[in-house]
Amino acid sequence: MRLDAGQLNDLYLDLGDAGASDVLCRAMEELTQRLTEADRQYRSAEFRDLRKTVRSLVGISDQVGMRKLAQVAIHVVDCVDRGDPVALAATLGRLMRLGEQSLSAAWDLQGLTL
Repeated sequence: MRLDAGQLNDLYLDLGDAGASDVLCRAMEELTQRLTEADRQYRSAEFRDLRKTVRSLVGISDQVGMRKLAQVAIHVVDCVDRGDPVALAATLGRLMRLGEQSLSAAWDLQGLTL
């Protein structure tokens, strides 16, 4: 999993080391919470809430350089909007895998362990 180094660099330049680290840690917490919530909503067939939760991942992901995660989240929203259960299952599975990889990469960047 690759994080967008340019986006992260801009974040650190704009906010300094402490500020950027704080933003990155909070973003990782939010992403973890929302991915967990999205999984629960999917399993409970709460598709309107799932759409809202996954849509919120886009901005958070972009902010911290997880552009691929943001792209896949947009694809999940599209699947919900189209009412395509097969594509939704596959794309949401991809989002979950990519989310896990993205979070691991971000934790590694911070020098932390899960």
